[in-house]
Amino acid sequence: MPMTAVGDVEIYWESHGRGKPLLLISGVSGGTWSWEESVVAWSPHFRVLVFDNMGAGRSSMPDRPYTIKEMADHAAAVLDAAKEEQACVLGLSMGGMIAQELVLNHPDRVSGLVLGCTHCGGSKRIPPTPEAIQRFADNRGLSPQEVIDKNLALLVTPEFLQGAPDSLMRYKERQLRAPFQPHYALQRQLGAIRGFDTSDRIGRIQVKTLILTADCDLLVPPENGRILANRITGAELKQFNSSGHLIYLECAQPFHDTVTRFLRTLP
Repeated sequence: MPMTAVGDVEIYWESHGRGKPLLLISGVSGGTWSWEESVVAWSPHFRVLVFDNMGAGRSSMPDRPYTIKEMADHAAAVLDAAKEEQACVLGLSMGGMIAQELVLNHPDRVSGLVLGCTHCGGSKRIPPTPEAIQRFADNRGLSPQEVIDKNLALLVTPEFLQGAPDSLMRYKERQLRAPFQPHYALQRQLGAIRGFDTSDRIGRIQVKTLILTADCDLLVPPENGRILANRITGAELKQFNSSGHLIYLECAQPFHDTVTRFLRTLP
């Protein structure tokens, strides 16, 4: 089981395939299991690195304040452990926030940047409704299955949920097999998001950037992607239509194809 230590935290990580390195960073409560179908899609062409964020999966879950910057340092430590000086970095949701801090604080480690369904924080952020925030943030008294069902209603469209495709069933099964996230660890990750703000710094990003949004995203409204695109010089913006927050699940084929095309434009 590959682990890398950073201060008082141990981060679990995995490597799949060979080729140009691609570092995937998951969102709140997610981890290596979130990316299993993406690993299948990309590992024949790239070296795909995945890891569990602090507070989730098999990584440490200290009960103390977390910051997105600290989590970005963990991502850099994964590159160190994998002996990769540089990688294209793809982050979704909170993972996109971590990716922003990674490229801002470790610019030499990032060869290309994909930011999916995320925001820059601070006063420029367009928040979800208070009802969506409250529902997502409160898992108290719920079983793992009830947490999954509650969250999926926020993360994908009703049409996708009602259609119950095989990919959705596999997603549920993978999440049930993953270590259950304690309530305090969820709150620590959400606290890191509340303290996140790159709105006055993202103009410093110089690396080639692709920004992905979803028109039916209840947790990160798509206007946030347009804000990022306007503030990052030369950024390309693509919106997935009729999709919720989990674009890698609901729009799997076009998502993987879009990112693959972008990766092939990088040196």
